[in-house]
Amino acid sequence: MKKFFSFLFTLLILASIGALIYFRPPFFNKQIDKVRGMYYVHKGDKALKKLKLQKAINYYNRALQLYPEHYGAWYNLGNIYVLYEDYYSAVDAYEKAFEYNPKMVVARMNYGIVSAEKLGDFDGAIDQYNEIINTRRHLVSIPFVYSNRKSYKTNKGLAYYNKGVAYKQKSIYIEDEWEFRREYLLKALEAYKKSTEILKKDYDARYNLALTYHLLGDYREAGLTYCKAIELNPMNYEAHYNLAVLLRHLKYYKESLDELEKATTLITNSGGNNMISRQRYIFDVMNDVTRTILANSDNDLVEKILDEPSSKSNVTYINGKLVLTDELDKAIIKNLKVCGAKSIFVDELDDEYEQYDEVRYNVNIPEE
Repeated sequence: MKKFFSFLFTLLILASIGALIYFRPPFFNKQIDKVRGMYYVHKGDKALKKLKLQKAINYYNRALQLYPEHYGAWYNLGNIYVLYEDYYSAVDAYEKAFEYNPKMVVARMNYGIVSAEKLGDFDGAIDQYNEIINTRRHLVSIPFVYSNRKSYKTNKGLAYYNKGVAYKQKSIYIEDEWEFRREYLLKALEAYKKSTEILKKDYDARYNLALTYHLLGDYREAGLTYCKAIELNPMNYEAHYNLAVLLRHLKYYKESLDELEKATTLITNSGGNNMISRQRYIFDVMNDVTRTILANSDNDLVEKILDEPSSKSNVTYINGKLVLTDELDKAIIKNLKVCGAKSIFVDELDDEYEQYDEVRYNVNIPEE
């Protein structure tokens, strides 16, 4: 009896398939193509995993001829084109990926990065970052098991950060028109501020926020934000160096020299191909600051600086990674993390910028 029902069930399935083929051949053929396409996507994934990139491209293209809606294949194809530096093909592939899956954030993010960084299409990049920011995702939360809330917020924070980068780059390409440059810098500033509200412990977002304040001439906020970046990650030389440049501009020479010494320490010990040229450049700035100090008429200041021990110290690195070998290294790290100039921006510049704060951003920014 069981064999009879099993045979009858099989017969019904075959009859259904036959009817489908007869009455709806286009639909049936599409399903067959989809199955074949999935097979070639699988082959492409295996080739990509083994870094056989040309084979992967061939498999993915074959798959997409059969099953063009497979957004994962488009996304992987875009990534491979980036490796080959074929950036136009890459953005086309990413565009196809989020065309078939509008909520595919990673494809939009990569499209934006490649468009801005490699093709100079800042507006196209900003459009995609705005799409990520405005995309409403369904939040899933299973207690103690899974939640996508954190990844959703992180992606939004990164979109704001990349949007700030695109606006800042856009401002650089305008050489003489300061009003337009200022408009783009203000938009970059707003994006970076939104980013730091989400990515509270991200050094890059904080550093770029400080740099944008610096470019806009808001030295008080720039100094405070450089200090915050240093507190978040004292081992990156850029914040120390730019803070030193700012302090030199404000004629706080001793504090500028302290930060330059920290920047030099970090570059000296970090190694890398660009270490020598960067180190030489910072030494030149240090020498310039030192000459300024020595030419200063305030002899008491000169003597005080020369009498104090240098804060410059060596930090131990092995294979490019920081190693805390003893208490001395820990003390050096602690010293690097302390932003000695913070009080300047908290106290001494308050009165000077009180009126400036009221008018510095008095500009109409066109809606996007």
